[in-house]
Amino acid sequence: MQEVSNAGPLSGVVVVDLSSVIVGPACSLALADHGAEVIKIEPPSGDLMRKLGGGAKHPGMTGKFMNFNRNKKSVCIDLKKTEGQEMLYTILSTADVFISNMRMEALAKLGLDWATLQDKNPKLIYTQVLAFGKGGEYFNRPAYDTVIQSASGVAGTFEKSSGEPRFVPLVMTDHITGMIAAQAIGFALYRRSKTNKGELIEIPMFETMSAFVLREHLGNMTFKPAIGPIGDARILDKNNRPVKTKDGYISISPNTNEQAFAFFDLIARPELKEDKRFNSVESRTKHSVEYYTLRSESLREKTSAQWIELFEQHDIPCMRYNSLEDLVEDPHLRQVGFLSETMHPSEGPILEMGLTNHYSGGVRTEFTPAPRLGEHTAAVMREHGFSPEAIQRAIDQKIIFCETEEH
Repeated sequence: MQEVSNAGPLSGVVVVDLSSVIVGPACSLALADHGAEVIKIEPPSGDLMRKLGGGAKHPGMTGKFMNFNRNKKSVCIDLKKTEGQEMLYTILSTADVFISNMRMEALAKLGLDWATLQDKNPKLIYTQVLAFGKGGEYFNRPAYDTVIQSASGVAGTFEKSSGEPRFVPLVMTDHITGMIAAQAIGFALYRRSKTNKGELIEIPMFETMSAFVLREHLGNMTFKPAIGPIGDARILDKNNRPVKTKDGYISISPNTNEQAFAFFDLIARPELKEDKRFNSVESRTKHSVEYYTLRSESLREKTSAQWIELFEQHDIPCMRYNSLEDLVEDPHLRQVGFLSETMHPSEGPILEMGLTNHYSGGVRTEFTPAPRLGEHTAAVMREHGFSPEAIQRAIDQKIIFCETEEH
């Protein structure tokens, strides 16, 4: 019988996270939630998301910051000072993973480039999240999520579907690149288990998102010469969106012949099963504009609940539409334990998200709250061999900061 752990599959992995905002913290959150010890290195001003992430009960503890930084330890160091760099070297000497989304030149000035850290810790997996990859003319340009959405064609998919380029109203490219970075770290940890050597991983946001967009939409232009226009017409159709019902919206995706033919019966259009535009998957794909128009105009006479009941009886993929407010109250998310109320030591009752992945070998079951700035500085320094006197001296010299911890 398999032994079950409550510490997560990455238990024992130590991660030093010198990243900020979303893309790096999204990566380290995935690692922390799966059991890694994540030491979040922050400057005296703190991660920008402590201020940028919307409302807060207390300064530096926005809800958005908290949602990306649970299960982490906050260590506040002034890395512009040589003594601060030396203290970080000590922490990094026994770490497994280093993550940063700072520019390479800035890291080199701080003595935190790959060559320097590899020399100090040959087993370190050094993860560099870049805006644009090396070798291209965009390399070293600054970027945030919207810049990448624009450059990588994400905004362009909206222009194809609605006539106007738009941004996905999520920091989506940061989320996705962060998850890809966490995946790459997992791959590298596996290789290190065989070679006992660390390595440099470079994760460029632009190339990562360009791959997502083009795998979906390169389509006809995969071939040379192209056999048609770029883009999956079904996905880019302006009516590929939640469908209006008598009292709201639902989503519906009758793709197979069985599903589509059942749909035609339910909307009282059985003759469409013989219509050459709709009688096969290939035909419906070719005539996707007409098919989506039909779907968008056929559900206005019944309520969402009535349609969902009918569609479920015929095994047609369908689902309720959730507004953001609805999503927080979604019964399924509550039933599976994804959303629950917990108590944060400084922020009081909060709504917290659970893990979305499950492992038969067990997952992390004890979560720690998002840290206050510098909350764990002294404790981590002690764990790495610094004496109380050395810690206090570094505090007095403003090399490290322990804003919320007694020493």
